[in-house]
Amino acid sequence: MRIPRSSLFGCGGPAIFPFVPTFNPPNFDKPALASAPDARFVPAPADGVLPEGFFSTTNLPTYVRIGGQWRLPKEPRMDSALVLDPAGELWVREGRRLKKGDKVAVGDAEDGSQGIFVHAGAFMEEVGSDGEFKFMVSEVSREKPIDYALMAKILVDERESGGYPIWVCGPALVHSRARNDMVWFIQNGFVGAMLAGNAVAVHDIEASIFGTTLGMSGEGKATQGGHGLHMRAINKVRAAGSIAAAVANGTIKDGIMHACVTTNTPFVLTGSIRDDGPLPEVITDAIAAQDAMRAHAVKATMAILIATALHAIATGNMLPAFVMQPDGALRELATICVDSAEFVVSKLKDRGTHQAFGVVTNAQDFMHILRLYVEREIDQRGMASTAIPAAASAGAAR
Repeated sequence: MRIPRSSLFGCGGPAIFPFVPTFNPPNFDKPALASAPDARFVPAPADGVLPEGFFSTTNLPTYVRIGGQWRLPKEPRMDSALVLDPAGELWVREGRRLKKGDKVAVGDAEDGSQGIFVHAGAFMEEVGSDGEFKFMVSEVSREKPIDYALMAKILVDERESGGYPIWVCGPALVHSRARNDMVWFIQNGFVGAMLAGNAVAVHDIEASIFGTTLGMSGEGKATQGGHGLHMRAINKVRAAGSIAAAVANGTIKDGIMHACVTTNTPFVLTGSIRDDGPLPEVITDAIAAQDAMRAHAVKATMAILIATALHAIATGNMLPAFVMQPDGALRELATICVDSAEFVVSKLKDRGTHQAFGVVTNAQDFMHILRLYVEREIDQRGMASTAIPAAASAGAAR
């Protein structure tokens, strides 16, 4: 797996991965960019319909020339459009959000010749020979080393600087007995928001109530009548009215969802066709679910995607490859994708999330080791981590 070229805090800051350059800003004094025309905007012909020839965005820094000035749009992401609102603000917006008459940038060139410049060389090493944004250009291998110490430093820096790391989790996180580690990260302030599916919450709650996940004991053995325990867990929560209510009345005593509720950590649970129940908080409308996830993606300063192919790719498509800091400087959005299969990491990168650093291992090992290194980093810095109540810690270890 190729290590991405990036930096943690932009120009002059420490590198996320060793031996990599800092952000290289575009040179707008070059004749081709200095003499470029303003971008052309045309009105959307109908609600939810983009005009012919609209510019389709990437997740890379994209500068748009308006009134002779190069500007970055707000809320960047790939597979969307550049929209200039009546107040003169420039946004990246999904086509379905448009209203008739909205001003949309048109053009097919990314080199600035039509007033739109995609800075393909800002962070990424894996671009086409022509410097254009490309899909299907990644390398992933389980044989490359994993720098847990560096990931731990990034996470601690995120917490100390008030960052917003989003964690995108699959049910293997619970089944593999990494549940207690996830609780620790939530309770110690390393999770800005958790994005997951119905199954993560269901099996976590089943573990809290019955001590099993899909009827499997903590020792990995099937239990008598265990196949129905996840349904009984769902039913108890539905009877309570919500996950928060089930925490309040003592039905859910520990675990990931308990930690999210008791620490006021935001979570988004989204549904799929195969869901059981689902739990009351699960958003079953796909567009509403995307909107709920996007609300956290636009605030993300880091992303950790663990053991979930579809949620990882969905979130990756909503994320820019970079973060704009308060002083206007850019840095790469550190994105870590963890899965036991190389296929998942490769597919995420091949769908455009080129900045993702792939970790090919199982969720349990990753969470255990990452927590160990984060605790070590905290100790080395002389910081105090939030104390975890003994009961919660013991219950989460089921």
